[in-house]
Amino acid sequence: MADSGESARRRAVFLDRDGTINMDSNYLRDPDEFQLIPGTGEAIKALNDAGWLVIVITDQSGIGRGWLTEETLNLIHQRMATHLAVYGAHVDAIYHCPHTPYDQCSCRKPSPEMVFRAAQEHNIDLRKSWFVGDRAKDVETGHRAGCHPALVLTGFGQGELFSAGHTDVVAEDLYGVVKTILGERN
Repeated sequence: MADSGESARRRAVFLDRDGTINMDSNYLRDPDEFQLIPGTGEAIKALNDAGWLVIVITDQSGIGRGWLTEETLNLIHQRMATHLAVYGAHVDAIYHCPHTPYDQCSCRKPSPEMVFRAAQEHNIDLRKSWFVGDRAKDVETGHRAGCHPALVLTGFGQGELFSAGHTDVVAEDLYGVVKTILGERN
């Protein structure tokens, strides 16, 4: 007989933000500059409809560098929610690291700390979950967390293709990864 806690665990798709969900503008600091990558709204909606949790895991060193505040980051995430709502899509949670690479914190990717925290707070089975991003550190985060890693070629993805290491999926964009996750074929 399966443990009821184990069977109740959920699946999630963890998403990097800049370059995966939205256009990477090199330290997005203005909510008015937020732009979804084409197909992202439809991709997240498909995950929502299929019952997957969608959780954003993002490094935001602009806060530690003094380039934006937590309040501005919240406004950017509100803008993201507004853009996604146009497609009937939503994210279930957002976790961010405000530290710079020099702070030597324990939460900055490729550390899986934010993923582990999300898994605990949302009862997620990491072995059945995915981590999607446009950087080698996103792929490494997925590996370290025990998720299936995927690389998108949007954002910095093209340049990271050969340094990313093993990924379960490489796709042109988030929608391409989602089609694989959901078992859809072209």
